[in-house]
Amino acid sequence: MPLPKMPTKPAALLSPKDYPKAEKGKPAKTIKSATPEKIKAIDVAPAPQRKKALPVPAVVSKPVAEKAAPAVIAKALPVVAASKAKTHDSRVKSGTSRAADKSGTTKLFVLDTNVLMHDPSSLFRFEEHDVYLPMITLEELDDHKKGMSEVARNARQVSRSLDALVGDIDHHDIEKGILLSKLGNKDAKGHLYFQTKLQSADLPVGLPKGKADNQILGVVRALETEMPGRPVVLVSKDINMRIKARAMGLPAEDYFNDHVLEDSDLLYSGIVQLPDDFWNKHGKGIETWQENRNGLSTTFYRITGPVIPSLLVNQFVYLEPKNGEASFYGQVRQINGKTAVLQTLRDYGHIKHSVWGITSRNREQNFALNLLMDPECDFVTLLGQAGTGKTLLALAAGLAQVLETKTYNEIIVTRVTVPVGEDIGFLPGTEEEKMSPWMGAFDDNLEVLNKSDNDAGDWGRAATQDLIRSKIKIKSLNFMRGRTFVNKFLIIDEAQNLTPKQVKTLVTRAGPGTKIICLGNIAQIDTPYLTEGSSGLTYVVDRFKGWAHSGHVTLARGERSRLADHASEIL
Repeated sequence: MPLPKMPTKPAALLSPKDYPKAEKGKPAKTIKSATPEKIKAIDVAPAPQRKKALPVPAVVSKPVAEKAAPAVIAKALPVVAASKAKTHDSRVKSGTSRAADKSGTTKLFVLDTNVLMHDPSSLFRFEEHDVYLPMITLEELDDHKKGMSEVARNARQVSRSLDALVGDIDHHDIEKGILLSKLGNKDAKGHLYFQTKLQSADLPVGLPKGKADNQILGVVRALETEMPGRPVVLVSKDINMRIKARAMGLPAEDYFNDHVLEDSDLLYSGIVQLPDDFWNKHGKGIETWQENRNGLSTTFYRITGPVIPSLLVNQFVYLEPKNGEASFYGQVRQINGKTAVLQTLRDYGHIKHSVWGITSRNREQNFALNLLMDPECDFVTLLGQAGTGKTLLALAAGLAQVLETKTYNEIIVTRVTVPVGEDIGFLPGTEEEKMSPWMGAFDDNLEVLNKSDNDAGDWGRAATQDLIRSKIKIKSLNFMRGRTFVNKFLIIDEAQNLTPKQVKTLVTRAGPGTKIICLGNIAQIDTPYLTEGSSGLTYVVDRFKGWAHSGHVTLARGERSRLADHASEIL
């Protein structure tokens, strides 16, 4: 029988004086901090629920944790988690927005410049609501349109969209509003308004009126005065701007229409655990056969049952019975209604099936290697914390398929050059030499993969390293536009720092026979204005799920060292 999982948080201890004391022949006294309603809820709870021990949630303050009964805290845990999930929208939206949503009133959104430069299509993503652009926003767009950066390109794209909207509109009709659906964006049913006259509003004493942010705040306050019955909301990516607006009593909120998911916990993991009674409910009429694919004999199962509609193509399923029966690991290959075809996996944890000398150390790594070594899978995304083996697995699979099976011609490695600390300035040399400081992770993994047979000697090891180096090309993201890669094994490292637009630019570079692997950890985003919900890596994971030629695995357990694992837990 396996041991239970170790708890990650220490439980709060009751002080001796808080324990209920029972005298002979008398019932124990109740704890003062427990209300009658809570006591009643505990008493009517079934026995297994009362016995279940749970750690104290972080939201309980220390004094309460010391005085409250453990059963009360255990009972409150699911409620806390549920309330956190339900109130996400209320934390993002302002009170004015929530009131307008309840009443069904259309809102007037005043856009800050950083919203337009972050997402050029944001003008058309407010559904039936209207959009208002202050003149200072247009001035700031003009200031940022020069250059080759992503921000400059976005500013120019917004300017072109605005020009197309106002191109054939008479000056007198601009004040009435321009239909945002004019350019073919059917989802945008509102109007676009420009600031056509000077709007003065009293700002708090001490705020400099010449600053752009304060001018926008003045416009929002003036609009509230002019249209008392209309919900006016400021939308900005600048946290300090939103704080200033809230301090002035103005409704402000973040631009969250670019978020793929409201909560990163809802992100597709690529793995699902089957229920313990899976074979009892899905074993009737099961069909099984074997096929020889890619030189390997593989077993397939055709299964029908209630769990099938919740699965996706290329999703991994597993069942690990606790009664001593054999475990089952499979991959969904086809889904048709309530019928699915499951394929058994190759065990890359065995030394006979090692990939360039690397074997999988846990269940998720085995799933990842099955995707990386599958020639029918063109796009693979691997998520995981530091030390889970993303880079090592991708490099090992690439070397095996480039040098052994000759499936691909060469490995191309690229990553986003976003520094964690201060920038070190210009780097000398060619493109690969400039990128080499950013590729330290790949050099570290290559050292592990280059440990060949000791009998080969120094000359043999040096020749092997030269051969490997000749098959790996390091490229910069800045020169990817317009290129086409044919029969390449393309690894995109630190993909969480990419915007959805940049990811689209990279993935569309793939030509015939090319495989793309995106690696990243959405908990380590260094790009400004990008969050876990709006990252390009989150974007492609959500959009590619269920496609027959793509796969995703979230690596859960670190395998770097016990020191790294302990540091990731406690720091």
